[in-house]
Amino acid sequence: MIPIRRPPSSLSASGFGGAWFALCVAFALHIVDEASTGFLSVYNPTVTILRERWSWFPMPAFQFRDWLVMLMVICGLLLCLTPVAARGMHGLRPLAWVFAVIMFLNGIGHTLFSILGNTVAAVTFRRPAPGFYSSPFLLAAALWLMYRLRRTARVDFQLPTGN
Repeated sequence: MIPIRRPPSSLSASGFGGAWFALCVAFALHIVDEASTGFLSVYNPTVTILRERWSWFPMPAFQFRDWLVMLMVICGLLLCLTPVAARGMHGLRPLAWVFAVIMFLNGIGHTLFSILGNTVAAVTFRRPAPGFYSSPFLLAAALWLMYRLRRTARVDFQLPTGN
């Protein structure tokens, strides 16, 4: 009988799928948190003021539906990459680092703005900031993904074989 080779688990020497999946779930939770707490009512005025101050500021303003659909599509695509992350595919590592760093900074930003009570002087809000409640999950999952990426840095990705 030929043994069936199972793909490595997310906690194996080569994979970072568990941490990747956790960050995708934290991101989805964060999207719900931001959508339900009025994130765009803080984000859009902040972007408008920063664009007036610095014409080169690259962030766009959004309509709610466009913003929500964009985030859902991005989160869904990232979630679909979980099996690839579980196998530790080398080509996904740069994207995983970018994903983890952006989500870490996102969590830090929501926490910082909650402490300050504003994003820029003219844009204030009741504390905590929209999106704050899910920030600890973003921070924890992003740190876990960074840890797994560092831990699996020297492991080569191998495609499963039929043996």
